[in-house]
Amino acid sequence: MTNVRFFCKYRIFLIFASKLHIMNYYISKNYRHLGSGGDKAKTDIESILSSNGFINAGLPQGRSKNAIKAYLTTLFSVLKGVSVLKQGDVLVLQYPLKKYYDFVVSMAEKRGAKVITLIHDLGSFRRKKLTVEEEIKRLNRSYAIVVHSPSMLEWLKNHGITTRMVILGMWDYLSPAQPATPIKSDSSRPRLVFAGDVSPKANGWIYRLAENDPDVDLILYGGNIDRSQKTPNMIDMGFVESDTLIASAQGDYGIVWYGSSLDEGAGPLGDYLQYNAPHKTSLYIRAGLPVIIWEKAALAPIVTQLGVGIAVPSLRDISKTLAKVTPQQYADMQRNAAAVARQLSSGYFFTKALHEALR
Repeated sequence: MTNVRFFCKYRIFLIFASKLHIMNYYISKNYRHLGSGGDKAKTDIESILSSNGFINAGLPQGRSKNAIKAYLTTLFSVLKGVSVLKQGDVLVLQYPLKKYYDFVVSMAEKRGAKVITLIHDLGSFRRKKLTVEEEIKRLNRSYAIVVHSPSMLEWLKNHGITTRMVILGMWDYLSPAQPATPIKSDSSRPRLVFAGDVSPKANGWIYRLAENDPDVDLILYGGNIDRSQKTPNMIDMGFVESDTLIASAQGDYGIVWYGSSLDEGAGPLGDYLQYNAPHKTSLYIRAGLPVIIWEKAALAPIVTQLGVGIAVPSLRDISKTLAKVTPQQYADMQRNAAAVARQLSSGYFFTKALHEALR
């Protein structure tokens, strides 16, 4: 009933805005790497915006892998997009937008439009491409900011963000694929799924866990495996498209972990896990898999609150931890994951955050 009231209020807002000739826009761009989580998340957001009455002010979405064509498509899309803005319009920008973000915000300000910024990644935090001061100054020009988690909100607030912020909670995950009926293995060996870069440099914890706990099978969907360190309990599935993974994932749990350590999220990506909402969390849930996540990760509270997985302090004794999960507890997590998967496939989380940002 709450969802029905929410969507009714949002539709009334759109009708009211249209009577005032206020337009809601986004600007599409070229996406060269749709197989990656980042571009998948951004194209999903564009689809959700469109389904909520937002109009693409730029060129049609590009998908060319040619670097020159990709650059020109995005450039001319941005130029076309800012040219249509007028007083009172709302423009949603997905951040970062590389070199174009400051330009677009400046043009929106000159034309009297309001910018809502959806953060995908913070350049000053992980990639260090900006100073914190530069990024805070940039983001403070927004009418509202959609952030990943309460901890990201607090980090930004503590570093100087004064504009209004709303919390996304979890990335939606659009896909026509449906998971096969997941069946937990009868074996005493838990099967943990990881999707992403499986190189020792990016995720050394994989190799440490495989060696430390031979009673766990690691099913790896990704590239860059080091075959010289591969152990028998590391099952290399290679890279597969997300739709294929959703429909055919083999495993009992999806694991959200980064870095080299079994005891914490270590390194730049691991540290970022305390603020970031990894896209792969939603991928696992869409595949019908309960999630294992570091207890200090930003998404740990929502994973446990929704009952879609477990938060752990360490992977060092993960087989013993999972042995304590009863069949009924696992079935409950599967059922909850299926319910949340329906929300993820409908764009629920971003639509809710968007409504709050516009309110």
